[in-house]
This record gives sequence, C-alpha cells and structure tokens, in this order.
Amino acid sequence: MLRSEELPDCFYYQNKPTLITPNTSTPNHSLYLSNLDDQKFLRFSIKYLYLFEKAVAIDILKYSLSKVLVDYYPLAGRLRPCGGAGDDDKLVVDCNGEGAVFAEGFMDISCEEFLQISRKPNRSWRKLLYRVEAHSFIEIPPLVVQVTNLRCGGMILCTAINHCICDGIGTSQFLHAWAHVITKPTLDLRILPFHSRHVLKPRDPPQVTHTHLGYTKTTFKDNNIHVDINQYLQSQPLVPTSFTFTSAHILRLKRRCIPSLKCTTFEALASHTWRSWVRSLDLSTTFKVKLLFSVNVRKKLIPEIPQGYYGNGFVLACTETAVKDLVTSKLHHGIKLIQQAKSSLTDGHVRSMIDLLEDKNVKTDICSSLVISQWAKLGLEDLDFGQGKPLHMGPLTSDIYCLFLPVAGNFDAVKVQVSVPECVVEKFEYYMMDGLDEEENGEQNGFI
Repeated sequence: MLRSEELPDCFYYQNKPTLITPNTSTPNHSLYLSNLDDQKFLRFSIKYLYLFEKAVAIDILKYSLSKVLVDYYPLAGRLRPCGGAGDDDKLVVDCNGEGAVFAEGFMDISCEEFLQISRKPNRSWRKLLYRVEAHSFIEIPPLVVQVTNLRCGGMILCTAINHCICDGIGTSQFLHAWAHVITKPTLDLRILPFHSRHVLKPRDPPQVTHTHLGYTKTTFKDNNIHVDINQYLQSQPLVPTSFTFTSAHILRLKRRCIPSLKCTTFEALASHTWRSWVRSLDLSTTFKVKLLFSVNVRKKLIPEIPQGYYGNGFVLACTETAVKDLVTSKLHHGIKLIQQAKSSLTDGHVRSMIDLLEDKNVKTDICSSLVISQWAKLGLEDLDFGQGKPLHMGPLTSDIYCLFLPVAGNFDAVKVQVSVPECVVEKFEYYMMDGLDEEENGEQNGFI
C-alpha cells in the first residue's frame, strides 16, 4: 500500500510518444477562432484525469482515436499566430493533420490505492500526463493523451485538450465521440461536430453596447477600492482544498434562502463558495470583490449556436459587491447577484462582449475575482470506453480557479475544488462546511 500521497514513477513503454493522425484524409485549411476562443485567459489546456477499473487495449484506443480525429480533425492540427509574428497575435488552427500526441506507460499502483489519494490533486499526478517540450503554449499540440496501465489491470487516462479549440461542453462531446467509436463502431456519431466559428464573429464595425464588468484594459489603473487578490494568491504557497456536497448538504444550503428566494444548486453553491472564500482571506470591508463564472450561451444567442458546436460557447458572467455586503449578509445576497448576472446575458450582451474583445488591450479582470468553472452536469463522469464508467474523474491539477466537479456514481453531488493560501486553509474549510457537515440519519460528513 502507498504510505504517502506521492505517486510512484511512471515507466513509459517507448522513449517517445507516438503521433496519432486521422486515418483518412481530412480538410487542409486554417480554422478561424472566435474572440471567445482566442482570449489570453484561455491559452492553456484542459487537463482531465480518468481512473478506470479495467483497461482498454492500447491498440483499440489508438485506432479509435485515429478514426474520431477524422471528424474532429482540428485537434490533429496545430495552433499558429495569424500574423506569423508571435504569441500575442490572433490565433488560428492550421488543420494539417499532424496528429495528436499519444503516450503509454505503466505505474505500479492499483485502482484502490489511487482512490485513497484521489481526494485532491498533488504535484506527483503530473507523472500521468506526458510533458511536451515546447517554448510556448502555441507549440503544444492541441491534443495530448497518456494511457497509464496499472498493476491491478486498471488504467488511468489523462487528456490535455487545448481550451482555445474546445470548451468544457466541447471536450465532453469529443471524448464521448471517441468512446462511441469503440462501443458502437457501426453507428454514426450521435452528434456531428460543428467546426465553423463564424457564428461568433464580431460585427463590423464593433458595437460595444453594454457594460462588461468582467473585463478591463491593460492600460487601466484603478487606485480606488479594488485590491489585487490574484497577485496575493500567486505569491503564497497554495494548498488544494476539496469538498463534496451531497444532495443533503445542497438542500440545507437552499433552505437558508427559502421561502424568500428560489435558486439552483449552482447558484447556492457559487454564492456559498464565494462568500466563504472572501471571509477566509480577511479582506478589508471597503474592498470590492468580483465573481466570474462560466455560463453556456449556446441557446441564448439569436439564432442559437448549432448543435455540435464544440468551440468556446460560454462566457464569464460577472457580478461585484463590497466585501462588507457579501460577508455580513446572508447567502441570498450573493445568490441574487449571481441570478442578475445570468439574466443579463442576452444575445445583445454576448454580441457586445464579442465585439469588445476585438480590442486586444482588453483582458479578463481576475485581480479581485474568484473564478468558478462548471464541470458538473456536462456528462464527463459518464465516459465509457466499453469497460465501464470511471471510478474517478477530475482535473489533473488544482489552481486558484475554482472548479465545480461531477462525482462519479452520484449525479446529484458536486465536488468543489480550489487552491487557497496555506495560511487560510483551516478558515476556508470551516466556512465551507459550517452548519452543513452535521450528521443526520447516518449521513457522512461531506468535507474532504
């Protein structure tokens, strides 16, 4: 049995990974990326970790990947700056069929042992995803896969999917398409990918008709009552925290607002997490803080974004309040702000945001913000390559950005994961579970 959370070394079967190319010819062209795709804020890869009790044969995984890349051929291409000068230029995808990186290895660990330490990521998990040597983000292939076979016959599948090409819904759509090729090889894909990003093209000339709290100009300085929380966090030793909220926990949160306010699970959890995070940081009550959270706008636009669109079809909704109002008010204060931010995301608001991003001096304002990304309810935990659904699904790493994650085997539960400064971990843990972790009818404490 493992004596610590440190994973053993991964032994690669080959010195170098292989490149998996589409198994038939694919279109060779440059794929335009929308302003939502091309934000500096999204220039990273979404890294998933899946643990499966039974391994799928490597040859089957490779062949099926080569088949699904025929449909999702941009993931076999390479990013490049449109102007050819550097990383600061607008990016496009060179759909050249160069291929996805595929590494295979072995780790002397069992599924059971991994589950014992899977409550939150640690640095040793990085052994589970091949590190591509690159000078910059755009040199990393859009899709990197590592399959690690385990001592017990299980496997860990890690994927790194370029966020400029796919959002969370898009990655889920792609991974389920890959699984479909294995489990239903004679049937066409249930959802065909929609490649064109021109449905989110800015207007000419741009028309910024709304206020966008979530963005700021790089030249803009505010010496008033904002504080750079992000800079403070980055300067501190960070510790991953993780909390599993069962349906009972969520119901107790919602009861704090009933009967005066009805809310969704996301709204209650987001407000509670934002408030707990701010309280734990002991900020001055005069400061203003923001909450940025992802909202799918595929069905909010007129006309709606076509089915199968796997690019970034989400925007970051934003709300702002004074620290004093957030921490001294009940949960409903944050919930109302979140609801207002969501309802403001009309077609006109989103189009205005797309036009705003034509100005390359505009960037996401994370200096005084908690950022929440919603991974729950995307079907990520239902991925099945023919040997059963995963025992565990989650991110490979933890960061200052907060993730709402699915819980394998429990559709109604949500795992909240975020890294916070080591000096505030205890306070944050207390505020997150205060009044929620009492046992009723034998319920287990949801705090991890």
